[in-house]
Amino acid sequence: MKRLQAYKFELMPDGEQSRAMRQYAGCCRVVYNKALAWQNEQYQADNTFKFNYTKIANLLPQWKAELAWLKDAPSQTLQQSLKNLESSFRNFFAKRADFPKFKKKGQSDSFRFPQGYKLEQQNNRICLPKLGWIRYRNSREILGAVKNITVSLKCGKWYASIQTEREVEQANHPSISMVGVDVGITRFATLSNGQVFEAINSFKQKQARLARYQRALNRKVKFSNNWKKQKGKITQLHSTIANIRKDYLHKTTTAISQNHAMIVIEDLQVSNMSKSAKGTVEVQGRNVKAKSGLNRSILDQGWFEFRRQLEYKQAWAGGQVIAVNPRNTSRTCPCCGHIAKENRLTQAQFECVECGYAENADLVGAINILAAGHAVLACGVTVQQGRAVKHEPAEVTQAVLA
Repeated sequence: MKRLQAYKFELMPDGEQSRAMRQYAGCCRVVYNKALAWQNEQYQADNTFKFNYTKIANLLPQWKAELAWLKDAPSQTLQQSLKNLESSFRNFFAKRADFPKFKKKGQSDSFRFPQGYKLEQQNNRICLPKLGWIRYRNSREILGAVKNITVSLKCGKWYASIQTEREVEQANHPSISMVGVDVGITRFATLSNGQVFEAINSFKQKQARLARYQRALNRKVKFSNNWKKQKGKITQLHSTIANIRKDYLHKTTTAISQNHAMIVIEDLQVSNMSKSAKGTVEVQGRNVKAKSGLNRSILDQGWFEFRRQLEYKQAWAGGQVIAVNPRNTSRTCPCCGHIAKENRLTQAQFECVECGYAENADLVGAINILAAGHAVLACGVTVQQGRAVKHEPAEVTQAVLA
């Protein structure tokens, strides 16, 4: 099968290269914003909205004539920014993302090279058009043919994300076990076999320091040198929080994926679960502060990223991920099947009012998720990103036995 994989490395440019990369990122941002503004004007003029990459790409020479410094950036990076806008519109119309927004300076500065690059892994260097050879921190071997390279700026450091493509044999998972996974806030993940992964809570760990940094920022003159230094500290702290969360998610998903061929999870709609309870001016929300804290804790766990990593790692390993309806998984007794709200009166403890079965609530949820996964296999229907997908019985059986 064909595997697409990205490798990310830190670049070590000199001063001239760093200034040029900032300029290229700024040029791509300007072209992106001008194309988005032009598209909005077209919609207001004829009330039809259809993004046409070819038509907008023909405007690039005109924009370069108006803004001569756009010619300093490689043409392919400017064209790629228009293709990124096209992808944003495609995701919007497919209801996978919000309407594209204008880019701000200093946020997500990046540009992409689809061709014209050279890579020398043995010498730890990469050659990019108009930039020349740049050394990078080579931490692992790059496998496959390089398809494109994206250069991005994060916390004052430049990174190169190298996307590759290669053909690999269809893997057979070494394990034959099937496990249900219940995610939560107190416990990050509880498996139906009793294994527990504690929550790392990276944001909660750094929340007091972040509040202290933000108070210090508020006391400084906006856009002064001290304000910029303090702003950099806040950005670095946010990056540290994200890196801790990402590292923990990768370790957890790798451990689960390596040991289980079939993983059953809940089809959680995280964006709906973490919506604000503030309400509107006419209808005020209730328990807004408590819901805000709950939303913060939910987003601190990274449940959507947890599912995304499990899905692609299982696909690479030859396993499978099944998403089931989360309804009543925490209220159903795994012993007698009785469903009642009173079965779980506390967050941590489950006790059936019908048969008296008592166990940890998260473990009960994981057991019920596993049972729902068995039912899904029997019916041959799974849930993927909120939609039902039908599988042939032979296909399901082969996945279980793999």
